[in-house]
Amino acid sequence: MSIDFLIEIFDKNKHKDAIIWGDKVYTYKWLIKNIDYWQKTIKSEGIKKGTAVVLEADFSPNSIALFLALIECGCIIIPLADSVRLNKDEFIGIAQGEVSIRINKKDKIEIIKLSNSANNEFYNKLKKLCHPGLILFSSGSTGKNKAVVHDLVKILEKFKTPRNSLRAITFLLYDHIGGINTIFYILSNAGCIVTVKERTPDTVLETVEKYQVELLPTSPTFINLILLSEAYKRHNIDSLKTISYGTEPMLESTLKRFHKLFPDIHLQQTYGLSEVGILRSKSENSNSLWMKIGGEGFQTRIVDGILHIKAESSMLGYLNSPNPFTKDGWFNTGDSVEVKGEYIKILGRKSEIINVGGEKVYPVEIENVIQKMSNIAEVTVYGEKNLITGNIVCVKVKLLSYEDIKKFTIRLRKHCYKNLERFKVPTKIFITDKEQYNERFKKLRK
Repeated sequence: MSIDFLIEIFDKNKHKDAIIWGDKVYTYKWLIKNIDYWQKTIKSEGIKKGTAVVLEADFSPNSIALFLALIECGCIIIPLADSVRLNKDEFIGIAQGEVSIRINKKDKIEIIKLSNSANNEFYNKLKKLCHPGLILFSSGSTGKNKAVVHDLVKILEKFKTPRNSLRAITFLLYDHIGGINTIFYILSNAGCIVTVKERTPDTVLETVEKYQVELLPTSPTFINLILLSEAYKRHNIDSLKTISYGTEPMLESTLKRFHKLFPDIHLQQTYGLSEVGILRSKSENSNSLWMKIGGEGFQTRIVDGILHIKAESSMLGYLNSPNPFTKDGWFNTGDSVEVKGEYIKILGRKSEIINVGGEKVYPVEIENVIQKMSNIAEVTVYGEKNLITGNIVCVKVKLLSYEDIKKFTIRLRKHCYKNLERFKVPTKIFITDKEQYNERFKKLRK
């Protein structure tokens, strides 16, 4: 069966902490018992193999036990976090959700039968194989929400290799490939999943201190928020061994500042996509944006400066978009990279490159320069159409404290002229009070 190897691990570690939620500890013995309970409930509710089940939840004991039970029952799981509430009906329609299971903040469960009928080529393929499925929604470079279909048997395969047993916070969301990866990594190594009531710097770092968390998987945006909030001054985070970061390019200035404050915390860059899964990665060092990626089940190549990946855990395809793979199974990530021997550096999405008079401008390079200025909270660089040069460079800046707009604009331009080529210097500069990231703590570029 799909999760037999996990149940075996749980059984050997019955008395270890499996989940911490709401200041209560749940052991692996509890998890085994509740996986069995939910399997029986699923069957009694008439939910059969191949049923498309919507899971509306955040990380909680029942959401984790139920997720695993649905895998064992051979269902197709459509996890949806609260962050997609505005698109929820659209997503359920695209994924043809037949049953909705809602798990509220008190970990109580409501099961609702829907009128949809799940019937498409990918679902039929999973049903024939008797394999559980996973549907994730990826916005992609165009902004269109694409429904990614995975065979969960393939995703689970890499977790059969033992790794370090760690106490980790589930920061990345329940319906994110990184969040799913966190669950499977921690549970397959008999570690402990530590949940948080809210994803704020103080709450997260308070939780790190209280439960001696060793691993924090997060985003560059959130690491910047930790620095800006100075929450690290209010909480002891000595237990942290590793902070892994991904989902977007990291600014070198942010990385170096954090590393200088916490030289003993290993900063590990990760890389993954909803379409192919999370690759194994190794940063050159904690102070570097260069990394090696790949590992068992993954191949990489660079074509015209763009990273391509072939993975055994690749999705079956999109429910609502054409097949993006080459005939021989490679996926174009759309990420521009620089190569140095075995290492690569992510420069940014190809779709985000600003073409100024035939010259390529990477937003991250300019953001990194501006972020080094004083009084900068957040900075976002983007392109705008221009009749003469094709595009111009624009920047939105959120300041730490009030500053005269005219004086700041002059100061920013002087700083950029000193540190950048002329065509990279922003033409338009906007000061904003709005946060420049979404509920997934990923930078908004539009």
